[in-house]
Amino acid sequence: MNSIIVRYCFAASIALALTALPAAAVEQNCRFIPAKADREACYKRQEEELAAKRKPAAPAAESTTLETLRQLRQDDDAVYRSINNICRGC
Repeated sequence: MNSIIVRYCFAASIALALTALPAAAVEQNCRFIPAKADREACYKRQEEELAAKRKPAAPAAESTTLETLRQLRQDDDAVYRSINNICRGC
C-alpha cells in the first residue's frame, strides 16, 4: 500500500516539475538580457502572454445557461425519485 502512495507522489512530483520547466525557462531568458530596455520589453511580453492565458472565457449564452439549469433540475428530480423508492423501515 505504501509503495503505491510513494509511486503516486513520485509521479505527481515529476509531472509538476515538467510543467514548471517552460515557465522558468522563459523567465531566465529575460533575466539575462543585458540591455535594460530590451529586458523590460521582454518582461512586458511575458506579462501580456500570462494575462491572455488567465483571461476568463467569454460568458456563455443565456440559452445555454438555461439548458444547463434545466438539465440539472432533471438530474436532481431523478435522484429524488430514486431516493423515495428506498425502503427506510426495513
